[in-house]
Amino acid sequence: MAYCGIPCGECNAYKATVNNDDALRKQISEEWSKMYGADIKTGDVNCLGCKSDVNFSYCGMCRIRACNIERNTGNCSECALFSCDILEEVLNHAPEVRERLQQLRK
Repeated sequence: MAYCGIPCGECNAYKATVNNDDALRKQISEEWSKMYGADIKTGDVNCLGCKSDVNFSYCGMCRIRACNIERNTGNCSECALFSCDILEEVLNHAPEVRERLQQLRK
């Protein structure tokens, strides 16, 4: 599971990397480029999760990842500031992730 609570195994970037699927990488780069208004190259789509050394190019800029590393937490559910403004950017688009993190806090 990523720091933000998204299950890595459900992510197409993770699937493309694990399966070395260049067709899926191409599909993802096209979809995400349109979705996020970015120029995501097929070669950027390599990820074994944000806790690994092989991660999507965006991970280097991810504020959630940086915050968890700084706080030495396994994911945002372990943080005393849960749910902060940084995390809310993700949770507003993924209500199922909010539920998962809330369950982990219990």
